[in-house]
Amino acid sequence: MLNPDAFLGIRVLDMSRVLAGPFCSMLLADMGADVIKLEIPGKGDDSRQFPPFKDDESLYYVNLNRGKKSITLNLKSEEGKKVFRELVKYCDVLLENFRPGTMDKLGINYEKLKKINSRLVYAAISGFGQTGPYRTRPGYDIIGQAMGGLLSITGWPDSPPTRSGTAIGDILSSLFCCIGILSALNIRERTGMGQMVDVALVDSVFASLENIPQKYYVEGHVPGRIGNRYEFVYPYDTFPTNDGWVVIGIANDAIWERFIEAASLRHLAEDERYASNILRVENHVSLKEEMERWTMQHGRDEIVELLNQHRVPSCPIYDIKEASEDPHIGGVRGMVVDLEQPGLGKIKVQGNPIKMSETKPVPRGPAPKLGGDTEAVLRDLLGLGPEDYKRLKESGVV
Repeated sequence: MLNPDAFLGIRVLDMSRVLAGPFCSMLLADMGADVIKLEIPGKGDDSRQFPPFKDDESLYYVNLNRGKKSITLNLKSEEGKKVFRELVKYCDVLLENFRPGTMDKLGINYEKLKKINSRLVYAAISGFGQTGPYRTRPGYDIIGQAMGGLLSITGWPDSPPTRSGTAIGDILSSLFCCIGILSALNIRERTGMGQMVDVALVDSVFASLENIPQKYYVEGHVPGRIGNRYEFVYPYDTFPTNDGWVVIGIANDAIWERFIEAASLRHLAEDERYASNILRVENHVSLKEEMERWTMQHGRDEIVELLNQHRVPSCPIYDIKEASEDPHIGGVRGMVVDLEQPGLGKIKVQGNPIKMSETKPVPRGPAPKLGGDTEAVLRDLLGLGPEDYKRLKESGVV
C-alpha cells in the first residue's frame, strides 16, 4: 500500500515569492512535501499585500501558499546566514526566484551551498535564466510573454500585441521547474548527488509555442496574430451563437464528415474548397462565414450537445463563474475545494489538477501566518531552545 503523501520525507526550503516559485512549491506541498517558506521578517512575501482580500488577509497569498510553514529570517545579517546554512543541511530542495546574482551577493549561491549539502537540488526561476547576456535583467510575466513570442501571436490581425488573460509565463515556468525538481530528485536516487535546476520565464514561454515557430523555420514566414483560429487545422475556432459563444474543433477529415452530418450542411461536402484540411485552412475566411451562418441560428448549449453526440469536439466558452460551478470541473474533478483558513473560516481555492490513483494531491492545510512556524522549525531541525529563539528574535534575525 503506497503512502498517501506522494513526497512525504522531501523537505523544500522555499525562498521564492509572489507567483512563479510559490505555485511550484504549492504543487509539491499538495503532494505531501514539507515546504518551509522563508520570508522577510516583518514584511513577508509581497503577495501578502495583493488583492483580493477577506478580512484584510490576501486570498492571493493563501491560495498559493496553502499547506506550507512560514519562517522569517534576515539573510542580510551574518547570524541569519549562519542559521540559513544550517537549515540547508536538512533540506532536499531549495527553491528561489531572485534575479541572478542576488544569491551570489548574499554569499549563499549554489556553488557554496552544495559544499554544505551535496544532495541538495537547487531550483532557480528567473526572467532570463542563469546564463546569457540578459541574465541580470529583471523579469516579470509580461516580459516572458513578450520576448518569448507569445504576445506577437495573441490577439487579432488588427489589434496590438495582447497579453494572455493570466500570468501564463509565470505558471509555465513553475511547471517546468517542478518537472526539473522531480527529475533531479529521481537522478539523485541513482547518483546520490543533487544539482541545479535553471528555469527562465522567456524559455518557458518560447517552448510553449509548440509548432508555431516551425512556420518560420520551414517557410520563412513570421506568424502573426490570427484571432482564435488555429494555424494548422480548420475549422478550429470560436463561433458566435444566438445566445453566446461556442468552440468547434475539427482536427481531421473524419470529424469534418461527422460535423457535416450533424449540422445537415451537405453543400459543404460538395464544395471542393473544403475537401481537405489543407484546403480548409487556405479557405478559412469563407468557411468561417459558412459556419457562422449555421451557429447563429442555434443556441450555445444546443450546438454543444448536438456536436458532442456526433463526436465532434465542441464546448461552450465559460466565464469564471460557469467554469467554477460546472459539475464536472468544480465537482467531480475537484478543481474547486474548500479550505479552512484560521481567522477566515471556510474559503474556496483551486484544486490540484494532478490526479493519481493511489496518492491524492490536495491542499494539506491552510496558508501560514508570517513567521508562525519559525520557532518550531528551528527547534525541530536545529535543536534551538526557547532562549536561542528569544535572542534571535530580539536581534532581528528572525
